[in-house]
Amino acid sequence: MTPTVPRLDLERSLWRAGLRRVAGVDEVGVAPTCGAVVAAAVIMPPNCRPIPGVRDSKTLSAAQRERLEPVIRRRALAVGVGAASVAEIDRLNIYHATHLAMRRAISRLGGHDHVLVDGLPIAGFEGQVGPYSAIVDGDAQCYSIACASIVAKVVRDRMMARLARRHPGYGWERNQGYATREHRDAIRRLGLTPLHRRSFLALQRTLAGEQVSLDLFAAGEDVAERGFDELDDPAASHPARGEPRPPRVRGR
Repeated sequence: MTPTVPRLDLERSLWRAGLRRVAGVDEVGVAPTCGAVVAAAVIMPPNCRPIPGVRDSKTLSAAQRERLEPVIRRRALAVGVGAASVAEIDRLNIYHATHLAMRRAISRLGGHDHVLVDGLPIAGFEGQVGPYSAIVDGDAQCYSIACASIVAKVVRDRMMARLARRHPGYGWERNQGYATREHRDAIRRLGLTPLHRRSFLALQRTLAGEQVSLDLFAAGEDVAERGFDELDDPAASHPARGEPRPPRVRGR
């Protein structure tokens, strides 16, 4: 099936309304059992022409993403990247940690008029970032969100390659922290690293020797927490004050 090509319809409607700095936001790192969750926010110039090949990062090869990411950065008015650490994931849960990473990415844009975020509406988000629209499958439908998904994915892949050298044997340079058979076998053989999310039930089952369904991990990617400041966005995550305790864990 031919992948959906994201459109600029939402951005154009906001530009016509006089909103010039429209930010697309997407996250990676919800489902894997190790590493931080990261988000990217991208503001493209009003009335820009789409970059050929940009679409949901999950439908692109690593080589395609690596080619597109610097083009996106050059053409964007602003790019922000933010992360939430493993400690924050275990403390807040992945649902709230993801939104924390999004807010950090948005805060590094230098100002914005409206946010387009992938997914369902987020409770209290407008009070934290201002006016926003939630778009289900936004990374496939909305151009700015697709750009953000590519930036976040490339940052995360580079980070996992670095971390694979620090923690050899887990195959993170290949599985990027997903609970693949290789990764699960390594956890049983080598144990946990400081980058593993101990709050994840699937990780506990892996340690117990149970067979974990890969369906649990099919829809996410991650960027690890340490070494984030070694990449091209030096503003590593800074813990937010007064984060609410989560009512429930949710991941996708």
